[in-house]
This record gives sequence, structure tokens and C-alpha cells, in this order.
Amino acid sequence: MPRSLLWFIKAGIEYKKQTQIDLVPPRCRGIYVLYQQHGDVEGKFDVVYVGMAAAGRKSGIRGRLTSHVKKKAGLWSHFSAFEVWDNITDDQVAEFEGLFRHIYRHDSRANSLNIQRRFKKMRLLPQIERFKANAKRGSK
Repeated sequence: MPRSLLWFIKAGIEYKKQTQIDLVPPRCRGIYVLYQQHGDVEGKFDVVYVGMAAAGRKSGIRGRLTSHVKKKAGLWSHFSAFEVWDNITDDQVAEFEGLFRHIYRHDSRANSLNIQRRFKKMRLLPQIERFKANAKRGSK
């Protein structure tokens, strides 16, 4: 298998149909995305959910996707899955998921399936001082 050029992501698959969940290896840890195909337009998708699978869940991403098929089958059509390297902690995986949830928190489609829309730690993130200075100058 070729070595990934990324620091956090070991491997991934993108825009696979619900029926292709078996392409995800068992106990795969990382981030996954559920999409709804945008009408009949080929290659156009709307993000409807961002999730994670950590080491504590024996079934990994594949198990999470399977549970989403059972509970939310008609609400998504495709998925992407991104496996993290073994040295990435579950807390770091949770931070990735939280960052994506934070980015999509005001997107009605992306939040339609997310129960937890915010990532509390992002609200507590200190602002970079130079960003504050630029904001003050821009408001004058």
C-alpha cells in the first residue's frame, strides 16, 4: 500500500454509495461524512452529517455507517471515510469531528442530522492577538 502524504489521514475513500459500506475496513478509526446527492446531478452532493469513530467503538466507521443506514437511510445517499494513523489519539479524532461540526454549524443541510451541532472547545478557543488588532482597525 502506498504511504499517505498526510500527517493525520492514513487513507480514505470518497463519495461511495450506501451499498458500498463494506469497502470500509472493520474497526477503522477516523472521520466520515454523509452526503445526499443533489438531485440527479452527477458529482454534486450536499453534506448532511459529519461523524467520527474512535477506538472504543469496536465496529469503527463501518459500524457507524451501518447504524446510519438503519436509522437515517432515506436522508443520505453517499459517504466518505477517512482513516487516521494509529498514533492519532481518540481525543484528536474528536477534535477533527468538532472542527468540522463547527465549520458547518450554520449550514441547514449539514446540520439536519447532527444532534450535537457545536463543539464547545471551539467556543473556548483563544483568539489570535493579531486577528483582534485587525478587527479593531477594520471596524473604524
